[in-house]
Amino acid sequence: NMPEMNGLEFIKRVRAQDRFAETPLMMVTTETEMEQMATALAAGANEYVMKPFGKEMIADKLQLLGLAIA
Repeated sequence: NMPEMNGLEFIKRVRAQDRFAETPLMMVTTETEMEQMATALAAGANEYVMKPFGKEMIADKLQLLGLAIA
């Protein structure tokens, strides 16, 4: 619940800018419905994490995005 827009709107605005076309985006949300996940991925999110989550989940998702921290 962001103050100016929701996460889906943010993803769409970022993806509308060519300079961010290759920027990895991971949506972190309380939305747990598969339809919401599919919508976020279709809008341009590369990964989707549902709250609550642990640091292992974030580490796994970062690795999938090629952003693993050593």
